[in-house]
Amino acid sequence: MIRYALTCAKDHSFDSWFQSADAFDKLLSAGMVTCAVCGSDEVKKSIMAPRVRTSEDKPLSAPASPAEQALKELRAKIEANSENVGKNFAREARAMHDGTAPERAIYGEAKLKDAKALIDDGIPVVPLPFGPDRKNN
Repeated sequence: MIRYALTCAKDHSFDSWFQSADAFDKLLSAGMVTCAVCGSDEVKKSIMAPRVRTSEDKPLSAPASPAEQALKELRAKIEANSENVGKNFAREARAMHDGTAPERAIYGEAKLKDAKALIDDGIPVVPLPFGPDRKNN
């Protein structure tokens, strides 16, 4: 795992962990690295110094800023009040819009072209400011 200090086009600074430097490059080129504050996908690595963790450091799971805390709370609220339909999001959203599936709050994953098609067809969707939880997959 590697941690990068990142900055978006609006000069927001945030950190994120990646499996490797190659994984970061692939995710960045696919537009999947976004600002934790504003959602911009115009992100670049910031200058950072290596650091050695000590026992006095906050655990990695603790939010490092008020913005991260707000995202954590938003995610918990969405997960508690919605159904995760995973990679079936576009299909489920379209079925609800067409009346072939019951209306309910859902969240999940959609390819960019599928999300654009939903929007083009007047189906209301919004991107979430966080990615899927991969720890249970």
